[in-house]
Amino acid sequence: MSGPDRGARLAHLKLHDIRAFVEATLDVARDGTTLITGPNGSGKTTVLEAVAYLGTQRSFRTTSRDAMVRIGCERAIVRAELEREGRRVTVESELRVGGGARTLVNRRTVQARSELSRAVPTTVFSPDDLGLVQGPPARRRDLLDGALGIVDHKAGAALDALERVLRQRGALLRQAAGRLSAEVAATLDVWDERLVASGEEVSEARRALVADLEPRVAHAYAALAGHDRTACHRSGQKAVSMEYRPGWDGPLAAALVQRRTEDVRRATSTVGPQRDEVWCAITGRDARLHASQGEQRSLALALRLGIHALVTERSGAAPLLLLDDVFSELDRDRCRALVRHLPPGQALLTTTMALPEGVEVAAVVDVRAIGVRG
Repeated sequence: MSGPDRGARLAHLKLHDIRAFVEATLDVARDGTTLITGPNGSGKTTVLEAVAYLGTQRSFRTTSRDAMVRIGCERAIVRAELEREGRRVTVESELRVGGGARTLVNRRTVQARSELSRAVPTTVFSPDDLGLVQGPPARRRDLLDGALGIVDHKAGAALDALERVLRQRGALLRQAAGRLSAEVAATLDVWDERLVASGEEVSEARRALVADLEPRVAHAYAALAGHDRTACHRSGQKAVSMEYRPGWDGPLAAALVQRRTEDVRRATSTVGPQRDEVWCAITGRDARLHASQGEQRSLALALRLGIHALVTERSGAAPLLLLDDVFSELDRDRCRALVRHLPPGQALLTTTMALPEGVEVAAVVDVRAIGVRG
C-alpha cells in the first residue's frame, strides 16, 4: 500500500492524557503502512482515534469527547506533525472535560471543521463500520459530510454554518419553554432564514455526492462480495443502489413554517438536513432491513472504499488510511478482497492477528513501547 508522494503525510504523533495514556509518542512511516501491534486493551485503537479526531473533531468510538480524556484529568492534548508539499504542518487539539475544546493549525485557532478535515484527511475502517448500514441515518450523513469537508470548500463552509444555526435555533426553542410568543416567532424568522440558506446548500451538495458515489460503491461492493456485475445488469438490478432522501417535501422554508408549532412544543428542530437519510439497497432490497450481515459488512466496507476513492480523485491526494483491527471481523475471502482493493497511500493498521496475505508493512510498532499508561 505505497503510493505517490502527494497530499498530507503524518510524520509524528504525540498524546497527553488521552484515555489510558499519560504520554505517548509515535513516529509514522512516511510511505506505506505502519503496523501497530499489542494485546487487546493496550491502546492501539486509541492511537487511531486520536489521529481521526484531529481531522473530524469527533471520536469514531463514542459520541462524548469526555471519554477521550484520561480518568481523573481535566484536559487532554493530541498533537501531530504532518508534511504537505514540502512544508511542515502542526495540528494540535485540546479537549476539556465538560465541553471545552479547541484546535490549532500552525498555532492558529481553527473554528471550521471543514478546514481541519482538509488539514488531516482520513478514512477510517473499524469493526463498528457495520453501523454505517445497520445504524441510524446520522451515521451515513456523517460519512458524506466528512467527504464534503475535504473536497468541496463551499459545502464545507455551509456545513459549518448549518451546525451553528441548528445550535442557536435549538437553544431558542428550549428557552421558549413550549410557548410561541411574538418575540420567539420573530427570532425564529431570523434563524429559519439562515437555516434555509445553509440547509438547502448542504442538502444539494449531499445529493450530488451520493450520485457520484453510487457507482464507486457498487464497484467496490461487487469486488468485495464476489458479485457478477454483468449478471446484475442483465437482470435489471444494480449490485448497489443509493438515494439521498431529504426529510421534507417542497421548499425548506415552507416546511419550517409548517412545523414551527411542533418544533416549539418539542423544543427541537424536527425538519431540515439534520434529518435527511441516505438509502442504500443491494440488488433492489433495502440493505438495512433485508440484507444478510455478510452483505451489510461488505456494503459498509464498500462505502468506505468509495468515499476514499472519490476524495482521492477530487482532491488529488489520498487521505490517511486508519484500519482498526478490521480483518478480525471478516472471513478469509473478504480479507483477501479488501487487501486487493485497498488504495495506495500512507496507512496506520492495528491488529492482534496474523496479517492477511498481500499486506506489506513499512514499520512495526508495539503500542506498549510508545509511552506511559496511567
